[in-house]
Amino acid sequence: MEMHDTALTLHGYWRSGTSYRTRIALNAKGLAYRQVSHDLRTGEQRAPDYLALNPQGLVPALEAHGQLLTQSSAIIEWLDERYPDPPLLPAEMDDRAIVRAMAMIVACDVHPLNNVRVLNRLRDELNAGPDALRDWTGHWIMAGFGALEVMVARHGGRFCFGDRLTLADCHIVPQLYSAERFGVDLHAFPRLVETVRRVREEPCVAAAHPDRQADAD
Repeated sequence: MEMHDTALTLHGYWRSGTSYRTRIALNAKGLAYRQVSHDLRTGEQRAPDYLALNPQGLVPALEAHGQLLTQSSAIIEWLDERYPDPPLLPAEMDDRAIVRAMAMIVACDVHPLNNVRVLNRLRDELNAGPDALRDWTGHWIMAGFGALEVMVARHGGRFCFGDRLTLADCHIVPQLYSAERFGVDLHAFPRLVETVRRVREEPCVAAAHPDRQADAD
């Protein structure tokens, strides 16, 4: 059931993986929210009015009840505490640690090395060509997916961890989207790919897909 919380405004970009993961969490909680788009390709995230709101100049940012929240993983955990039903973390302490580890493989070890500002730096300052950028992107995605393949096989069920949507799915689903967009060979990760494709069928996840956003190309 959708909760109409008009105090929520998500600043993001349709193809941003971090915005994508935050949309999944918002949708999973059944929250209505307003979206404001900042086109990363044209540098809108560095516009003075947005920098006045979020000095780091990154997306997403969530305006919530008079506060500005940044960093997608922190936003998602805040959502889970503020709106605890349905939960995005398991009840057991050990299980929560595993779910957080799965999410952080993406948030800390994969995504930061493949985001727009890193790729722009490699291309514009270090003269990396298209083939080098593809190799760079693929290397870090495959390294993270190698670990996630084992963890999903060990702990997964209907979802990446168990049989309920968790913080892990919020992070992993967008990263697989990025891998597909960059043409990464995913044959070595059958369990991960099959699980994510199943998770994508969930209405809250499907509605968060980049192609379904109002600012999509």
